[in-house]
Amino acid sequence: MGVRGQMKIPEHIANANGKTLFSFELIPPLKGQSIQGIYNAIDPLMEFKPPFIDVTTLREDFIYKQHPSGLLEKLSYRKRPGTIAICAAIMNRYKVDTVPHLLCGGFTKDETENALIELEFLGIENVLVLRGDARLGDSSFVPTPNGHCYATDLLQQVVNLNNGIYLHEDHGNTAKTNFCIGVAGYPEKHFEAPNLKTDFKYLKQKVEMGAQFIVTQMFFDIGKYKEFVNGCRANGINVPIIPGLKPITSSKQLVTLSKTFHIDIPEDLSDAIHACATEKDVKEVGIEWMINQCKELIAFGAPVLHFYTMSNAGPTKRIAEAIF
Repeated sequence: MGVRGQMKIPEHIANANGKTLFSFELIPPLKGQSIQGIYNAIDPLMEFKPPFIDVTTLREDFIYKQHPSGLLEKLSYRKRPGTIAICAAIMNRYKVDTVPHLLCGGFTKDETENALIELEFLGIENVLVLRGDARLGDSSFVPTPNGHCYATDLLQQVVNLNNGIYLHEDHGNTAKTNFCIGVAGYPEKHFEAPNLKTDFKYLKQKVEMGAQFIVTQMFFDIGKYKEFVNGCRANGINVPIIPGLKPITSSKQLVTLSKTFHIDIPEDLSDAIHACATEKDVKEVGIEWMINQCKELIAFGAPVLHFYTMSNAGPTKRIAEAIF
């Protein structure tokens, strides 16, 4: 257990004694909006006793501001700030652990170190380390100047702090942090990887460096999650593998989810959605598919069912009511 009482994700899983846990992920509100929206998204889901809640971090995008002269000024703008403060607010209000996301994209090494110091002071000791997506308008990921290129580099920075190694401090009495580090997994392989074998190689490297749990990209074919878990185990990756889940709730997601997250939609699911007469019917099909998927995951022994809610509790609550 962490020095301030927060439990590490593997500890939560071990304490469940084989029972599948429930957790979910939130996105910070748009700048100018209240944190009440976060509370509204959490309140309906607390009856399912989540041991932890993730809060995403979004990188900056560019916006263009037009001046009276007609000239356009390109500005860096972060639409959804506040991840660390939201995590602290959730812990204070609900007495539940939080897992903030750390990104390479949009953050310098110094900004990351300062964020980690703040998290340590707050007693937040679980983090999820991610490279992050490309900015809107960029064809591929572009590293931030003086930032990290790869998730392994960001992971190493967190590991270094756990060993008392800071970016610029060279004295020998630096405090060691106590972060439990999670990383991403891709049951259908990362879209930039040539094959799953390469994915397993780098995922194993992250575990050997110090990653203690894996959260997967969303998927709709449980067979791919099973193959991924079995492949991890065959490659000596033995940390908990948490499936990331999101029900389809609109017909347009057949295209947007596949395009954005580089995932396949099973033919049975897409056929059922195409056969729907209304968007309400689509939502019902998506929720029913996810209920059945969750039941199979529990039977397979998934340690946690982790829902990407996008701060909308409704569909996740329906699914949780059917399986917990």
